[in-house]
Amino acid sequence: MIHPHALVDPRAEIGAGVEIGPFTVIGPEVVIGAGTWIGPHVVIQGPTRIGCDNKIFQFASLGEVPQDLKYRGERTTLEIGDRNVFREFCTVNRGTGGGGGVTSIGHDNLFMAYVHIAHDCRIADHTVFANCASLAGHVYVGSHAVLGGFTGIHQFCRVGDHCMTGAATVAVQDIPPYVLTAGNSARPYGINVTGLKRRGFPAERIHALKKAYKIIYKSGLRLDEAIARIEELAPEYPDLDVMVRFLKIEGRGIIR
Repeated sequence: MIHPHALVDPRAEIGAGVEIGPFTVIGPEVVIGAGTWIGPHVVIQGPTRIGCDNKIFQFASLGEVPQDLKYRGERTTLEIGDRNVFREFCTVNRGTGGGGGVTSIGHDNLFMAYVHIAHDCRIADHTVFANCASLAGHVYVGSHAVLGGFTGIHQFCRVGDHCMTGAATVAVQDIPPYVLTAGNSARPYGINVTGLKRRGFPAERIHALKKAYKIIYKSGLRLDEAIARIEELAPEYPDLDVMVRFLKIEGRGIIR
């Protein structure tokens, strides 16, 4: 299943049923799990570990050295889970020594054309990155997040579970879970109701999240006061506990 015009380093580990297209380059210390499909003209450098049943389209570049002036050639890695799709011209860099050394991607994510994932980013599961969405270094993106086309996320920011960004959003602070945001700089526009309904959230759970949103953004309370108010509701609604835990982590502050 390896095209004769592909260049595969003998130190790479290729799983069963992997297909590699012509003119693709697979470097040393690359591990590719069973059932993964790799199109033509792809470049994968190691150390990189790719799970099973991924699809990597033409001209993607995975596992290249980070675009960070502090990088001095230290050994760092890229870890990718299962069933991810990387469309044309996606770029994903390895980590840096100062950032933990690992860029990690979970399972079942879709990265549309020209998406960029910088060094030391951590991406959970079931996310969608529309065309040209880009993460700077050290960004965290939670499960089921959807980033609109041309979204840009500042380094060290966090993007919570189930949130959504509009096209051309620029976030320089953290985006709390479940929140819909847009603009440059990003501003909140309520709860991501449509996305939550598509994932089977019942009306009462969405109603509780709307309450939490109003406490954070409409009550006039300081953030610590808003967190305390939401904690009072959290025992009844587990989704609010997810939001509280996110808000309690010190970061770049949340979008306002």
